[in-house]
Amino acid sequence: MTDSPTPQRVAGMGFIMVTVLIDMISIGLIVPVLPHIVGLFTQSNDEQTLGFLMLTLAFGIANFFGSPVLGALSDRYGRRPVLLIGFAGLALSFFVTAMAPALWVLVVVRLFSGAMQANIAIANAYVADISAPQDRAKRFGQLGAMFGLGFMLGPVIGGLLGDHDVRLPFYVAGSLAIVNWCYGFFVLPESLPLERRHAIELRKMNPVAALRGLAGLKGVGPLVVVLALASLAQFMLHTSWVLYTKFKFGWGPGQVGLSLLAVGVVSVISQGLLLKPLLKRFSPQKLAIAGMTSGALAYLGFGLASQGWMMYAVIGANLLGGVAAAAMQSIISNATDPTMQGRTAGAVSSLNSLMAVCAPVVALELLRWVSHRPPGDILIGLPFFTCAALQALAMLITLRFFRRQPPAPQPVQPA
Repeated sequence: MTDSPTPQRVAGMGFIMVTVLIDMISIGLIVPVLPHIVGLFTQSNDEQTLGFLMLTLAFGIANFFGSPVLGALSDRYGRRPVLLIGFAGLALSFFVTAMAPALWVLVVVRLFSGAMQANIAIANAYVADISAPQDRAKRFGQLGAMFGLGFMLGPVIGGLLGDHDVRLPFYVAGSLAIVNWCYGFFVLPESLPLERRHAIELRKMNPVAALRGLAGLKGVGPLVVVLALASLAQFMLHTSWVLYTKFKFGWGPGQVGLSLLAVGVVSVISQGLLLKPLLKRFSPQKLAIAGMTSGALAYLGFGLASQGWMMYAVIGANLLGGVAAAAMQSIISNATDPTMQGRTAGAVSSLNSLMAVCAPVVALELLRWVSHRPPGDILIGLPFFTCAALQALAMLITLRFFRRQPPAPQPVQPA
């Protein structure tokens, strides 16, 4: 892996924000329709849920083992080459999914995609490379806003396209992934200078070693449990959202896309507009607590909603939910050696992938237990009640941890 010559370009937030935006639009396009693709090869709600579980597990397992490897490679060869690998893998997986003739093909594709894809982790490492410690929370928030903007555009477009043909969003997503590869190859500069690159240690590239390294970070290692609980709750929401809204409210791809558009709008407002002024008044630790509390209440609200419009009300009320991830990411990043940002980002991604393996087993099995109930039945919200409990537990552990270890004074954020 070598860098193409782009000496005239200096790595900056603008470059990686464009990259992440295109990436998230392409991924967002398939969110409302992937469970419906599974439905083409199944005969009932129960079979559809089980098939979607297989796909989610395949991606999560492959990503769990692949993420620390890709993170270590990015510490050795730079962020840009690994991002290009991810974009190429996404494009291929989208096109093959669109043409898949059977469920087993979808499973194989998700295995491949999971192993090749660590774009979010590498983007976080890119931001850490170019940011001073006191700026990282704000910049991770900006990156989060791009995630939100991508989920404003991707799912609603994917939902509208999916209402005509559930395979069409995958062709569009694959085309966008190719566009992103071209942008990465011809425009995106490298963020990691040669003097900060780190040799590969094969024994530390397995996910268990990566998680041990994450747990050993000075002053924040115990927060690994918090990351795991919050990630598990988030992935449970992701894996059950489409089928939950279908079973409870009868939503199709278009309506799911509109709901995810609302999620994206709130994310952009939360991380793109509110986070910067909030960081001037509150530490990342306090914002993490506030965001987790808001998230727990939102999960509870989703489960209690008896009509579709209530889901939008809960989404709108969860403005603080988006600040928790940026705050926690900055706390972890600031505790990491500059030469190890890629490996740490890969370890966090691997932890997320492990939770992505566990989440569908829990969420979709809970949903399968209640899928036979009539639309509107409150018990269909069982996965979200479980999410609320997990998030509340994460918040309590975080609060106890910060009280035992008072944070250092935070630098004043630049205007």
